[in-house]
Amino acid sequence: MYLRWKPALCAAVLTTLLAACSQEAVTNPPKPPQTQPANPQGPEQPPAPTYAYTAPFTGMGTNEHLEGKRPVMVMINNHPYARPQSGLDKADIVYEVLAEGEVTRFLAIYQSQKPEVIGPVRSIRPYFIKIGTGFDAFLIHAGGSPEALETLAHADYGNINEISNGAYFWRVNFRKAPHNLYTDLDRIQKAVADKGMRTTTELPSFSFLPADAEITTGQPATKIDLTYHTLYKAGYQYDAGSKKYLRFTEGKPHLDLTTNQQLSVTNLLVIATRHRVLDNEGRRDVDVVGPGDGYLFQQGKARQVKWVRKIGVIRIYEDAGLTKELPLLPGNTWINIVPNMPGLSSAVKFQ
Repeated sequence: MYLRWKPALCAAVLTTLLAACSQEAVTNPPKPPQTQPANPQGPEQPPAPTYAYTAPFTGMGTNEHLEGKRPVMVMINNHPYARPQSGLDKADIVYEVLAEGEVTRFLAIYQSQKPEVIGPVRSIRPYFIKIGTGFDAFLIHAGGSPEALETLAHADYGNINEISNGAYFWRVNFRKAPHNLYTDLDRIQKAVADKGMRTTTELPSFSFLPADAEITTGQPATKIDLTYHTLYKAGYQYDAGSKKYLRFTEGKPHLDLTTNQQLSVTNLLVIATRHRVLDNEGRRDVDVVGPGDGYLFQQGKARQVKWVRKIGVIRIYEDAGLTKELPLLPGNTWINIVPNMPGLSSAVKFQ
């Protein structure tokens, strides 16, 4: 037996179902999509990298344990025929000092970075030895003055002279001797191993400011001109973006030959010292002990400082009593040593 639905009953059922659906639509509206509230400080920055150690001479983070690792000092040529050089950009500390011929030489201290190529390598002098031994560094050079070679012959300074160790150096054919001699840290390390030289030491310590430190004291110094001699000038221009000084030599950007990048400096120290010409060759005696006067340039600011060689290395102080050592910004340091006659006021101009 089949049931038959009456039209009136069907209409009533349909009306009831539609009303229920309408009520559900009103009482349970769809939820809007969820959105994250806007960050008023802009997009999130990636976390800063963390490092296991701090490089002793730069204050920069590193994952290599460098404490006790004996550094390397290489004598680098600055004759016009030797420019641009290779490897100065990777040195933790660079000293620039006059040699004969009214041209400077660079003493590049390597410990936390590894350049592909270093050079051109040049000869050594007694005051260069004094700087290098303050770090207990391996002394890498090509010959030297008679006094310097005699000094090295009577003490174990860990020096590697190309004159008797040519296997650890090479010469390039795009430059003429003596401006074409190069080496690298792999060859230097092989020389150290072959000769059984000591590789550990107690390093001199330096104090550093926090990585985010801002220098607020001092005179404006965004452009610096240095006169070593009437025949040789250098300079620096502050780059606010990198917070570093860009290096110029004889008015032109000083580039690295290997990377083609302009040399840059975080901490720039200019000090005046006693210079004395010793012979007809123009060899000098340069005071690297002090005390004396200088300028410290950081983040576009200049401060007058006092300097002295203490615990082996040149250090800077803000007081005449040499009691309050000034900390460095994390990064590399260049120390320009100029003659104290006629003095800082003549050798250093900045604005």
